[in-house]
This record gives sequence, C-alpha cells and structure tokens, in this order.
Amino acid sequence: MPKLFHLLCSPRADSESLAAARVFLDRFRKARPDWDIDEMNVWRDHLPEFEGYILEAKYARIGGKSFTESQRDAFAIAERMAVRFALAERVLISTPMWNFGIPYKLKHWIDVISQPGLTFRFDPARGYLPLVKDRPTVVILASGGDFATGMNRGRVDLATPYLREALRFIGVRDVQFVPIGPTSGPDEPVRIARDGAHRRLAELATRF
Repeated sequence: MPKLFHLLCSPRADSESLAAARVFLDRFRKARPDWDIDEMNVWRDHLPEFEGYILEAKYARIGGKSFTESQRDAFAIAERMAVRFALAERVLISTPMWNFGIPYKLKHWIDVISQPGLTFRFDPARGYLPLVKDRPTVVILASGGDFATGMNRGRVDLATPYLREALRFIGVRDVQFVPIGPTSGPDEPVRIARDGAHRRLAELATRF
C-alpha cells in the first residue's frame, strides 16, 4: 500500500498548521482512498537525545570504524526513523514558525535522521551526496506574521530556506511550501490568509 508520511510539528491541538494539514489530508484521502497515512507527532513520538552512543555511532561511521554493540543499538533508532520517512511516496510537513525558524523538536528530528551512510554519504571527489530518493513534499508553514506578501514588519523567514536546504541535502528536492500568515492580529487578515491557504492545499491534495 502506498504511503503518505505526515510529520506533525505543532504542540497545539488548535494550531493553524494542524488545521491546514487536516484540510489537505481530508481531500487527499478522498482522492487516494487506497493510500496509508503514517502520522508522526514530534512532540509525542520518541526522539532519542542526540548524545552518548548515538553520537559516538555517527563519528564511528564517519571515521570508518565498526560500531560497538551499544552504538549499534542506538544508531538503529535513527535508522528506523529514517526508513519510516524514506519509505513514503509522499510527504507532508506541517509546522509553525518559531522565532523566525522552526520548532526545536522538528530540528531534533532532522538531526536524528541526517546521518552518514543513512540519508547522505561523502565522496572525496564529489562531496556530499544524498541517499534519500526524491518524492513530492508539501510543507505547511504557519507564522504569526505575513511573510508571503512582505507584511512581516522587518522580520526574516529563516524557516523556509533552512527546511529547503535540509531536505535537499538528503535528496528531497520536489518541495512546495504553503505559507499561512498572519495567524495573529486583526480577524479579517487572519481569515483571508487561512482561507487562501486552505483553498490552495485542497487543490494541491487532489493531484498530489
């Protein structure tokens, strides 16, 4: 059964990014009823602390050394998370913008799966090479300010370029970003931003 992997990155049950993801997934299920939806909540699913044996395992692999048993067990957790992502034919990431960037739990997930020999490799002649097959990916990014039209009061969107590069580094280039903003402030601009994003997501889902 083909799979869509949804990485849910907001801790709020009533978040704008999650509400938008639900719009997308509802339309996707109607268009692709035979697909499985694999949802991972970075706030509820276990993410290993990136220290100790798993960190040792990363540097052992970089140095071409064999794992100890403890390092192998720790690295296996990262392998399972990376495989869960890599096995999906489609990917949906729904996240808020925090302090111009991404929530630390999303960064945590990226740090865990971005491992040598797992999602990328290094070739002395060619440099860093991705190991994950490209697949269509949608990133829903909700922000308090309006970064889509420039009404951001001088603030800078650091989340979009970071996520684009982090995904490109491991091999995922077919990425569409759907911003939602502003999500705070006067009701009318918030409603317009939400409705516009939801319409775009519903249309994207039918051909995703």
